[in-house]
Amino acid sequence: MREVNCKIIRDRTVSSNRTTRRLLLACLAVFLLCLSNQAEGARKRLRRPTTLTPSISNDQEVSASVNRFKVTRNRVNNKNTKNEIQPGKTNDYKVVCYYTNWSQYRTKVGKFMPEDIQPDLCTHVVFAFGWLKKNKLTSFESNDETKDGKIGLYERIVNLKKANPSLKILLAVGGWSFGTQKFKDVSSTRYARQTFIYSAIPYLRDRNFDGLDIDWEYPKGGDDKKNYVLLLKELREAFEAEAQEKKKPRLLLTAAVPVGPDNVKGGYDVPAVASYLDFINLMAYDFHGKWERETGHNAPLYASSLDSEWQKQLSVDNAASMWVRLGAPKEKLIIGMPTYGRSFTLSNPSNFRVHAPASGGGKAGEYTKESDL
Repeated sequence: MREVNCKIIRDRTVSSNRTTRRLLLACLAVFLLCLSNQAEGARKRLRRPTTLTPSISNDQEVSASVNRFKVTRNRVNNKNTKNEIQPGKTNDYKVVCYYTNWSQYRTKVGKFMPEDIQPDLCTHVVFAFGWLKKNKLTSFESNDETKDGKIGLYERIVNLKKANPSLKILLAVGGWSFGTQKFKDVSSTRYARQTFIYSAIPYLRDRNFDGLDIDWEYPKGGDDKKNYVLLLKELREAFEAEAQEKKKPRLLLTAAVPVGPDNVKGGYDVPAVASYLDFINLMAYDFHGKWERETGHNAPLYASSLDSEWQKQLSVDNAASMWVRLGAPKEKLIIGMPTYGRSFTLSNPSNFRVHAPASGGGKAGEYTKESDL
């Protein structure tokens, strides 16, 4: 009888243990499921927000980008396996995008308006270009400004901040077609510099810009080299004083700079220039084009083994390294990336390699209407 009772007790004990284990396994499964849901929720909260599309009026045609829209970045998260742009702290992660006000005149899908820009693609958008008149900052295109009840390009691009409040919008002055004489004039004396500076500050503030980008192409050494530094120095000092007085965030000061060794070494006191700028936009493109008698990459990352000694200096890698060697802090350098290509007319159609002989630029682009672009 005792043996039977013992067997019953053992059977009940085994059954009880099995039930307990099942309950523990069930609890563990629920616990792991909760952790998984929490982790997924955290991942969703950390993802970059979905792009918000601003409202667009009938006269504001939205089209694909075929414009010389320069996207530049100074840090890439190597842990990102999906090739997505990862958000970062505003002081160490920058995607600086240039919008050109002549892209509005292109036709069909080539037309590119402020509303075509993804508001969360860039950390900074630079509107190119403003102009100078009697050493004072002013607009260039007739529809840059809002007037006669029609919203201008300035206001339309600043409106991107409604979808991305952390976006910074800067106005660039200068550019290739601007030439160099106006910059020579505006930087030549303290009076001229101060005239420009104290026209620029209210001009930028009244139009809700966050800063100014100086695009002098290019200072040529001598007085230019010295006066360029003085212009940046006095701009930075005035921006700081105005911010302190008005209790506002300081206007940003940046510059687009060349990457050709002769232009850089001859025209720029790099340590001084870098000390006054928030960041420096390297124009690391147009290394080769129709002005040469052979084909070449628009923006080669590295030099080719087939390059001559001179040509080996014309690469993105060499450009960035040169600016660092000359005294620019790495964290201030933004690498300019072209979103356009250049074409050539081959001297011999069967020879289409890099360094193949060329007689000029290729056929004008359908939307750019420019030879080789």
